[in-house]
Amino acid sequence: SQGTMAFSGKYEFEGDENYDAFVQKIGLPSDKIEMGRNCKIVTEVVQNGNDFTWTQHFPGGRTTTNTFTVGKEADMETMGGKKFQATVKMEDGKLVADFPNYRHTAEISGGKLVEISTSSGVVYKRTSKKIA
Repeated sequence: SQGTMAFSGKYEFEGDENYDAFVQKIGLPSDKIEMGRNCKIVTEVVQNGNDFTWTQHFPGGRTTTNTFTVGKEADMETMGGKKFQATVKMEDGKLVADFPNYRHTAEISGGKLVEISTSSGVVYKRTSKKIA
């Protein structure tokens, strides 16, 4: 397995694929779609063993934070700001979470944070480069 602290760090949005198709598929309102497009989100991950604090800093000062422990149910917030409960799993060094209408995976690959969200066959990929 990868080092236990593999995810810890600060990552800045670098690029994505299939954004529009995905956010339409999950029903994001158009104002949120515009706000999120090519948005220089900084993702800050603090990992302590199986405990994670996952914060997204949006331009303009808004942040969302999800705190979870691998294998335990936790309160989470979706891209669209909906609250729900999910159990995050670790599979082959990837974090995997089933959100209400999409499956989300996150992994560190080549020093980058690669996140993939899948909804009804539409795959959205976001890559962020490590900045701290």
